[in-house]
Amino acid sequence: MTVTNKKYLLLYLNTGGGHLAPAKSVAVCIEKLSGGAVEPVLVDGFEKAMSIIRYLIEDGYRGLQKGGKWFYEFLYALYFLPTVPWLNDLVLAHSIVPYLKKKILSDKPEKIIIFHFFLIRPVYKIIKKYKLDIKVFTVVTDPFTAHPFWFVNKNQNFILFSERLKKHALKLNIDEKSLNVFPFILDEKYSSLIPVEQLPELKRNYGFNPDKKTVLIFGGGDGIPKGARILETILKSGIDINIGIVSGKNDSLVIKSNKLKSKYNASNLQVFGYVDFVYELLNVSDFIITKAGASVMMEILHLKKIPIVIDYIWGQEKGNMEFIRNNNMGIFEKDVNKLPSILNELLTNKEKRHFYIDNIVKENLVIGTEGVSRFILNN
Repeated sequence: MTVTNKKYLLLYLNTGGGHLAPAKSVAVCIEKLSGGAVEPVLVDGFEKAMSIIRYLIEDGYRGLQKGGKWFYEFLYALYFLPTVPWLNDLVLAHSIVPYLKKKILSDKPEKIIIFHFFLIRPVYKIIKKYKLDIKVFTVVTDPFTAHPFWFVNKNQNFILFSERLKKHALKLNIDEKSLNVFPFILDEKYSSLIPVEQLPELKRNYGFNPDKKTVLIFGGGDGIPKGARILETILKSGIDINIGIVSGKNDSLVIKSNKLKSKYNASNLQVFGYVDFVYELLNVSDFIITKAGASVMMEILHLKKIPIVIDYIWGQEKGNMEFIRNNNMGIFEKDVNKLPSILNELLTNKEKRHFYIDNIVKENLVIGTEGVSRFILNN
């Protein structure tokens, strides 16, 4: 029987799925690679936070993504001002620090892995105050253009997901020895497709016609901006295609989508809420209308599906959109009214479909979860 004698704390926040998902993947991989000698502990940094702070950060983030993206982008821009990190610390200190301090002092972890920029300064303050000998790694979950708060503390062990971001960090005078680049972290299942002979039955299980192409409207766990408008635009066009929409935690989008299904008598439409079978839905789909979130984008590309990006957050997601567009691996189109013509072209033009898929294949994407996990274990 293996005795677990080491703990690693993996710290995240529930602001979108792009922080928790990689933390979970790394936790599973570390436990597997260590043979159980290491116990990875997932820690929500807001577990004991004041409800108002948690609401403002987590639910406020979701709300701004749905209806106030311009204000989110304004707040994002403010982080470039030197006084904002100090103000941010002042606001969050009482909510984050006491719980993290208690968790770190009681668990006595050998290593800490940070998956959200709001947790960086609190963790380092606790370690400094109590003179703790703990190795800390910061996983920058924005792969190409990152939130400036990741790099406020320049003396960290950074785990990055692109040479582009490494070049940016070097311009900030961060020591190159602290910048470690790996492929993006994903659940290992995304490294392979479901066998094609199983897809017809899987399509039937989810209510789709197995003989038709499928478009999935999917933006991640918090749904997709303008989801109802996107859906109605496609339904009004009368395009002959299976349609799926994943609303995530956006309950109002579920209600609106079902109303549209009734309005247009759309037997070709399947409405999903928050699901745990995204991998399967992506496999049975051909085209995915999405926003440029890092995890969702990489899941789509690894499964060789064609992304149609209709939105991104200025700053941190801009690089994700550019990665798809500049490498001709998908389509970026902000105008929702153009979606039916884009889908029609993809449906009728086989060469166009293969153009995008071939470019995805040429990118030779690999999953970096094992590499990152081994690096953390060995350093």
